[in-house]
Amino acid sequence: MATLSGTHDLVRYNAVARLFHAVIAALVLFNILTGIFGEAIEDIWQPFPAHKATGILILFLSLARLAWRFTWTMPAWPATMGKLQQSVARLTHGALYALMIVVPFTGWIFSSAGKYPLSIYGLFDWPKLPVAKGSALAEAAHEGHEVLGFLMAGLVILHIAAALHHHFVIKDNVLRRML
Repeated sequence: MATLSGTHDLVRYNAVARLFHAVIAALVLFNILTGIFGEAIEDIWQPFPAHKATGILILFLSLARLAWRFTWTMPAWPATMGKLQQSVARLTHGALYALMIVVPFTGWIFSSAGKYPLSIYGLFDWPKLPVAKGSALAEAAHEGHEVLGFLMAGLVILHIAAALHHHFVIKDNVLRRML
């Protein structure tokens, strides 16, 4: 259920939805940055063990977030959003949900074919999937992970730009209802 804020026209997402959004957003941004720039910083820090662990975390938090999403009704779109904007928002959100599951899963698949263990922040090893190095599945997962990762980066930029546009240009409550 959505909750009313102190502002008379601000209907916010519930606290659990906002928490999922904030945590997963931070993790996704971390993984996009380490995925794109990871090789460039390997002389300073080895980002890929943390990138892989964070990907597994994103996968399971996203599944939990999606399950939570089906337990409540999101706030209605504000009157400032036309039908086309609502359709684009629905499509973008749906694509982001799908990518928050598919991108980490493809990473898990191709990392399972590697020689290194899948360590979860040095706390424990994550089980590998039965994928052979050099197999068609491992190669397809690797290519899909990269291409879909860039698609996700583009959608994240679009999502942030749309939220900022609503906040600073349209001056409605679209951004504030998720904060």
